[in-house]
Formats: sequence, C-alpha cells, structure tokens
Amino acid sequence: QAQLVESGGGPVQVGGSLKLSCSAAESSSVVISTYCMGWFRQRPGRERDWVASIDYEGRTTYANAVKGRFTISKNSLKDTLYLQMNSLKPEDGAVYYCAADAHGSNWCSGDYGYWGQGIQVSVIS
Repeated sequence: QAQLVESGGGPVQVGGSLKLSCSAAESSSVVISTYCMGWFRQRPGRERDWVASIDYEGRTTYANAVKGRFTISKNSLKDTLYLQMNSLKPEDGAVYYCAADAHGSNWCSGDYGYWGQGIQVSVIS
C-alpha cells in the first residue's frame, strides 16, 4: 500500500511547465515536513532514476539532467512536497514518484523506504 500520494501530472507541451505535489496517505506515518524527501522518475524500459531531494532544513540536491529547470520544495504547514518542472523536454516524460527516507531521518542518505504509486507526466512535441 502506497504511503504517499502524487498529483498534478498529465500532458504538457515541450518547453512548458508542470507542478507535481505529494502528500502522505491517510494511514501513513510519514511526516513530509521533517523527513528527507525525494522525487524519482521512470521512463519506459528504463530503471527508476533519482531526480531531486530535500532535507529537513530545506537543502536541495538535483540530478544533472534537471538542474536549473526543476525545483523541489516543501510546504510544512500543508505537509506537502512539490516538484516544479520548467522548460520540459521530451526526455522528461516519465512516471514520477515521490519518496520518503526509510528511517524517518531529517537528513538525506539515499535510503528511501516509503513510496507513492507514481504519476504520469507526458511531454508532447
């Protein structure tokens, strides 16, 4: 059962923008505002790739492929994670997943143990 729920996906034109959101499922123990959180994506026929991470203090890291175009952020009051995607390219089309640190850590170690079900982003030429 998915611990996180993504929303905001869909089709978008090349060069366009889209903002994904991620919240904790009703029965989830994840606290987005305090956990290290990340976004991943999986393109057809390929492995799931890390996209971006944000820690408890708001420090962010990005994959080179999205640096300068994507922004990961949190709203602590809403306990929601976001991924703002700008200047979208065809190769950004994928299923996007949000994830939370496996141990509830404030800091990012790369060990994610809670996942959403994924949401499709299609970039149309």
